[in-house]
Amino acid sequence: MEKNFGSINKTKSKLPRLPFLQMKDDILGKNYTLSLAFVNEHESKTINKKYRDKHKPTNILSFLLHKNEGEIIMCPSVIKREAKNFDKTFTQFFGFLVIHGMLHLKGMEHSSTMEKLEKKYDTKYFSGNRRGVIHDASRGRRILERRKKS
Repeated sequence: MEKNFGSINKTKSKLPRLPFLQMKDDILGKNYTLSLAFVNEHESKTINKKYRDKHKPTNILSFLLHKNEGEIIMCPSVIKREAKNFDKTFTQFFGFLVIHGMLHLKGMEHSSTMEKLEKKYDTKYFSGNRRGVIHDASRGRRILERRKKS
């Protein structure tokens, strides 16, 4: 059975283990086809310049391809660098951005309504816990991602 989800990691970065399929089904629906691509800063900058005329790498870009099909492009190195600015772990910020990108694919613009939904899904999947504990229903248990001691 096709799950309408795929991902590709074009970086050497280790990516967080997140319930991407569950998040996709929850936010966009089971019939939505989503591709996630993880790219380096050079490729992120190239895509950002081409589609947004911004001359810098960005953390995430969302592209609606068809009514029920989209692609999210993420740059893990930018996300890792920016996470501390949002008082989140890399995993939490990464997950938050996936939620953010999916809401854009759903047609939402930046607004208080979008922020409420981001908070709802962020709480659902990441429990607001700074240590990076996330719920992964597909595994039937919680995952604890260790933080580096400072």
